Amino acid sequence: MTVPDRQSHWQTVYLTKGEGQVSWSQASPQPSLRLIESVAGGRDVSIIDVGGGASRLVDALLARGYRDVTVLDLSEAALASARERLAAAGKGVRWIAGDATVWQPPRTFDVWHDRAAFHFLVEEHDRAAYLDRLHYGLRPGGHAIIGTFAPDGPDKCSGLAVQRYDAAALSRTVGPGFALIAHEPHHHVTPWGAAQSFEFSVLRRM
Repeated sequence: MTVPDRQSHWQTVYLTKGEGQVSWSQASPQPSLRLIESVAGGRDVSIIDVGGGASRLVDALLARGYRDVTVLDLSEAALASARERLAAAGKGVRWIAGDATVWQPPRTFDVWHDRAAFHFLVEEHDRAAYLDRLHYGLRPGGHAIIGTFAPDGPDKCSGLAVQRYDAAALSRTVGPGFALIAHEPHHHVTPWGAAQSFEFSVLRRM
């Protein structure tokens, strides 16, 4: 899938479905928030949420005192939804509409969070492009927290194929410049009650 096709797909999803009508909706952004707090080391760290869309993770981070927060997503509509929800509370957030395979990080971050964006990259060249941005955009010693569908999770989401990973497979894919320091399974329940198996992996950049 080309970058314009991906952008068009997700823009349509967010323009036609409300927050409670998408499978990835969470009232409480766990385990993402807990894993971020486990590696952050303080409230002054820089955090980027890749594929954050309309997620409520940014709300929870701001409520806990994190102020250096960036949200990157393909869909302008998703970002607009989050901005509208947060109103004045989100004025310090950097909102970036872009594709993580072509976006150029303007700086390095301490924490790179991705819940369910990377697993949509089923083509090798797209994964390689994403990982180039990860290497460039995460400082040495920083942490990447990546959540994907687990091997027993769905093989499609929102009509698109996904690549499923366990922690070992994700670590091999990310490459030797990162050390896998923690991982855990997560069973997400969609708004309509279906269970989805995820694997969350925490990797430290060497």
